[in-house]
Amino acid sequence: MDQVLITCFEPFGGRSSNASSEAVSLLPPTVGPFELHKLCLPVAFRNAADRAIAAIDELSPAAVVCVGEAAGRTAITPEKVALNLRTARIPDNAGFQPIDEPVVEGGENALFSTLPVRKMTEAISAAGIPAEVSYTAGTYVCNDLFYLVLDHLKGSGVPAGFIHVPADGGLSAQQLAAGLEAAIKVLLP
Repeated sequence: MDQVLITCFEPFGGRSSNASSEAVSLLPPTVGPFELHKLCLPVAFRNAADRAIAAIDELSPAAVVCVGEAAGRTAITPEKVALNLRTARIPDNAGFQPIDEPVVEGGENALFSTLPVRKMTEAISAAGIPAEVSYTAGTYVCNDLFYLVLDHLKGSGVPAGFIHVPADGGLSAQQLAAGLEAAIKVLLP
């Protein structure tokens, strides 16, 4: 059975929970043809990606799906683009607050998800859960993780990307988990 690495994040910004970890914790051990390997990451620039990349190198997964929460969204949003930019409106959990720094010095301005973003969005919607494609993962730790994972996997053939779930958009953790499950089922052809 192929493994899928699915990451989520710990709480940050003074919150006591994180919608991504609540949703990922509710996912079953297997989804369709995939065995899920769940990994909760710190909300810390570079450190989150270092942990995810170590897990990728150890597991050699068939795909990587990173999940984070986004305030103000009301739908599950598979992300299309990771920017080579770090700008934090609040410090991360390690106290780091970069402004207008590159994720990778000299790296490409943007990298595109290698997951079937549109197909995943359609599968989530078909499951009765609000979903839409997003073209910005922001410039905080979510984007940092997204960019660094894509950069690490470049040329490997391993599909990878990022999905934001609403932090406070009126969807329950069970609904978010059902949406993620629908997205995972269509990861590979």
